[in-house]
Amino acid sequence: QITTVSGNEFLLQSDIDFLILDWFHAIKNAIDRLPKERSCTSRNLEFKLRRSSSIELLSSLDTESKEPKPEHRKSLIFRLNYSASETNDRNRVKSRLKKFISRRPSLKTLQEKGLIKDQIFGSHLHLVCEHEKSTVPQFVRLCIKAVERRGLDVDGIYRVSGNLATIQKLRFVVNQEEKLNLDDSQWEDIHVVTGALKMFFRELPEPLFPYCFFEQFVEAIKIQDNATRIKSIRSLVKKLPKPNYDTMKILFEHLKKIAAKESVNLMSTQSLGIVFGPTLLRPEKETGNMAVHMLYQNQIVELMLSEYSKIFGSEED
Repeated sequence: QITTVSGNEFLLQSDIDFLILDWFHAIKNAIDRLPKERSCTSRNLEFKLRRSSSIELLSSLDTESKEPKPEHRKSLIFRLNYSASETNDRNRVKSRLKKFISRRPSLKTLQEKGLIKDQIFGSHLHLVCEHEKSTVPQFVRLCIKAVERRGLDVDGIYRVSGNLATIQKLRFVVNQEEKLNLDDSQWEDIHVVTGALKMFFRELPEPLFPYCFFEQFVEAIKIQDNATRIKSIRSLVKKLPKPNYDTMKILFEHLKKIAAKESVNLMSTQSLGIVFGPTLLRPEKETGNMAVHMLYQNQIVELMLSEYSKIFGSEED
């Protein structure tokens, strides 16, 4: 930081050590080259090493006449904060971090010792189900039950966003604790529950519709004949892994109940398709035709809701 006698302030900042030193020397050399007046009695350069390892350069140029007057006194103060030992400190920190990382136990070891619990959010669907010995994550079931108890008639259910901080708090609780009570007053806002459920599906490393099925579902929804289109979608759904199929079935059954209350909650199958399309179905690698993909994503979810019984029903149906 440079403050001139006229009150101008300049801040020079960088994380690069040699660049800061260059500035330091440039400023010092500029001071040294200033012409000495006949009346100049002193030129002082003072270096102070503070406990914070910052070097403060105070350079004052005092000019006095034979008959000293305040207006003739000029001073120029330079403050340059620089850590002389900063490079060494950084090297020591890096060295310690490398040693710590090389010696740290693996995630699997920590989980086996019970020091780190298996995460629900951000884990693969089949891993969550294997851990819970189920084919549908318990968190998904709890959210669906909570919404069906107190959210079917709520305007904009699943479309309206809940408080993000509260949703993140719920996410943390789910990842850290085994038991969850969604009837607790802190989860009173049903939009927090729906927001957390959508977040769960968004954070799956592989979406509910596996990547390898994405193009197949897109091609199926493009089929012009409605009966053939439904049959094709049904065939693909039946090929899904058990956790994906069972979770998808219970979720779409729930969303069908939401759409049945459209006159109250204003959430049609089309609205739900817009909300859940990109959340449940996405390509592994985004391409230039994202807008087209989004249209198909929405249409696939909408069709599966509209034709739920034909797609998820038994062969006899």
